[in-house]
Amino acid sequence: MKDYFTEILIVIAYSGRTQAAIILGMIGFIAITLIGDHYLTNFHLSGQMSGLTDIIKENLAYRYDKAAWGVLFSFWWLAFKLYHKDKKKFWNRF
Repeated sequence: MKDYFTEILIVIAYSGRTQAAIILGMIGFIAITLIGDHYLTNFHLSGQMSGLTDIIKENLAYRYDKAAWGVLFSFWWLAFKLYHKDKKKFWNRF
């Protein structure tokens, strides 16, 4: 188990693409979450539609949440694929 963990850390340390995918996934998740929260705090309807404000906010918050998780998981899936490619390339050198 210790060798496997060390192998993962070595490959990630030498793989800039994997590091970039992991970091971009986290940045995208945080950015979409914060931007969605900012937009929804400033969202107000007036007149007859004011009763629908809370329902629309909940729906939009759900969509922003789904988009943020989608970005995170898709970038992590990309990082997983790049890790395996770089692992093969790295260990074939030796």
